This record gives sequence, C-alpha cells and structure tokens, in this order.
Amino acid sequence: MELPHKFYIVFALFVVTLLINLPFGYARAKTKRYSFWWFLYIHVPIPLIFVARTVSHIEMKYIPVFALAALIGQVLGGRLEL
Repeated sequence: MELPHKFYIVFALFVVTLLINLPFGYARAKTKRYSFWWFLYIHVPIPLIFVARTVSHIEMKYIPVFALAALIGQVLGGRLEL
C-alpha cells in the first residue's frame, strides 16, 4: 500500500475512532466514577475500533494513533453540554 493511500485510511480511522468515542465519553461523564457503567463506556468502543482496523488492513504500529483518538473522543464527549 503506497503512503498517501495509507495516510488517508489512517486519518479516516482516526476520525471514526474519535466519533465513536464521543457518545461514550458523554455517557461516561454522566455516571459515577469507577462504577460498572463507567468502565463499560470506556471499553465498549474498543472492539468496534479493532474490527475497523483489521478490516482496513492497517498494521498494529498505528494502534497508539487510534488510542489517542479514543482518548480525545472520550474527553471531548465528556465535555459536551447538550
């Protein structure tokens, strides 16, 4: 896979990861810290991101990029005022 094509796929998965984590971050911020639901809202998006990464054939070396996107999505979702 050539570099520009891979960059676009990684960038698209970054955005998808961030968007997936926004509602979970919002829900996590509304629950009691360290409760069952709090942990669930953090960990439920992980299999979805794993499937998206494996279907797109992106190597494991990009996992820190997606972890950063998940963290940003959780934080931004927690700060949403709806």
